[in-house]
Amino acid sequence: QLVESGGGLVQAGESLTLSCAASGFPTDDYEIGWFRQVPGKEREGVAAISPRDGITWYKDSVKGRFTISSDNGQNLVYLQMNSLKPGDTAVYYCAADRNRLVYYNGRYYLSLMPYDYWGQGTQVTIST
Repeated sequence: QLVESGGGLVQAGESLTLSCAASGFPTDDYEIGWFRQVPGKEREGVAAISPRDGITWYKDSVKGRFTISSDNGQNLVYLQMNSLKPGDTAVYYCAADRNRLVYYNGRYYLSLMPYDYWGQGTQVTIST
């Protein structure tokens, strides 16, 4: 089970930290991804981490603003979001599965394969 928290309403330029609490499985055996979705659009990957290896991946538009991290002892994964923009407004989900960070040609990519475990989502709204 995955449970997200930390969403809310903030102004552009401000920060939020989302948390993903995992239960029923150890996070260091899985790769955890953060995704977001707005009505009428496809869900998109935002960031992902392999808690065991520390490998991370970010969507280009959030690089330098978002940081994904994990606390393996607490089975928690965080998404620190800084310099938020109205375009970051979405429902944010965390998901877990194995082998979702793929190494190719010198860098890691987020696999498009489906995830087995999903949280219920948390709303993030950025006002101008």
